[in-house]
Amino acid sequence: MSRITPPLPSSTRSRNMAAIRSRGNRSTEVRLRMLLVRSGVRGWTMHSGEVLGSPDFYFPAKGLVVFVDGCFWHGCTRCTHRRIRTNRHYWVPKLRRNVARDRRVTARLRRCGMSVLRLRECVLRNHAAHCVARIQRAGIRRVTSSRKALPSGEDG
Repeated sequence: MSRITPPLPSSTRSRNMAAIRSRGNRSTEVRLRMLLVRSGVRGWTMHSGEVLGSPDFYFPAKGLVVFVDGCFWHGCTRCTHRRIRTNRHYWVPKLRRNVARDRRVTARLRRCGMSVLRLRECVLRNHAAHCVARIQRAGIRRVTSSRKALPSGEDG
């Protein structure tokens, strides 16, 4: 039998959500960084301000940008345990805007000749080796084109 926990008081929830960092998250980008180092993958920078969307990882020589998206913040449909139970009138539109922004940024980067990978937190947690292999394959298959780095202030 599963137990449903009652929602947290709004002040507690607010403190919890404010404590979540956009960079340095152990369940996403720190985990992938360790995997890349252990796998010998080189040539990346983190949080490049010269590329639209400030990707978590940027491989300039390969023209590859990698975003590691947290399941809650980027609307993962597979993670049902991340469903919104309180303050839905705020969170549902907020998360939809995040997803729409992700799509716009991905499309603009691809139009500029970049290869874009978006890895989900749940996939990284359950299939880490697969994520590293995807990054390695994406760098090999990149089509050479004249690409330009987009200013970080646009849509990101």
